[in-house]
Amino acid sequence: MLNMDVLPLLVLCFSWQAEAVRSQMKLTPASLTIVRGDEARFMCSTSNTPWTVMTWLLGNRAVLSISKQNGVLPSVNPNVTAVKCSNSKTDCWEFVLRNTERSIQGQVVCDLQLIDKRTAELFVQEKGNVRVFGENRLAFKGESVLFECQAAGWYPEPTLQWQVHDKKVSPEDYNISAEEKENLFTVSSNLSVPAERSSAVGCLVSVSALKAPLKSSVRLTVVAEVLEEEDDCTVLVAVSASLGALLLLVLLSISTVLCYRRRRKARKTQEVIRSDQSVFGESSVAEVTGGNVNQGFSSEDATGS
Repeated sequence: MLNMDVLPLLVLCFSWQAEAVRSQMKLTPASLTIVRGDEARFMCSTSNTPWTVMTWLLGNRAVLSISKQNGVLPSVNPNVTAVKCSNSKTDCWEFVLRNTERSIQGQVVCDLQLIDKRTAELFVQEKGNVRVFGENRLAFKGESVLFECQAAGWYPEPTLQWQVHDKKVSPEDYNISAEEKENLFTVSSNLSVPAERSSAVGCLVSVSALKAPLKSSVRLTVVAEVLEEEDDCTVLVAVSASLGALLLLVLLSISTVLCYRRRRKARKTQEVIRSDQSVFGESSVAEVTGGNVNQGFSSEDATGS
């Protein structure tokens, strides 16, 4: 009778102990999404648990074992390893996956053998490429220019966004089509841009694991803007030339007037001097001869005549 009373108590104690261990064991993050080739890291921690071996599994396949006494045990997989968690007060190990491939996505399990285990999810995405077809474009103002973008080799299906003059275009203004082949997606889109002003036309593609989208862009140059700029320069040159010619004409007119007035003044001065000299000469001869001046007298001799 005593044994029948003790058995339920033992079962209850063991269940409490198991629940206590379960609440002390943690695996973080519970879900992780990365791009193929990136590192994946999971931390498994426990406290006050008498574990001996920690085993990491990808799906149902064990890839790494850790001994509480000896640390990380040798593994045949060179892309998996584990390190002690830094600044952790619990018994914690960080599981590291390098050179990740889509084939390993799925469940990641931390198993404390004969005690408890935790499960997380790993998702591996594929980053493809993106390009806008064609080279830089020239268009007359008012024309409509068609651009085509293609993003190939992505998983899962990526998001595609157009950008004109550094501003996002409304999804209602362009179409998107997607095609899946061999578990990879190809997305295509067409956008018609009215040639109102010169700008960059970009196509941005991304999946959730990417920190920044991939971008491809070309340049749209509106020809009317170039012609208007040239016309503005021509008008400016013409106005400058006209003002210069007018100023030169004014300077020539002023110089001509000043030159004429100076010559006229010099001529009057010469006439006054000649008149004074003539009068002064006649007066001197009369004074020397003591009589009147003979206007018909010549100083030349007869022979000279």
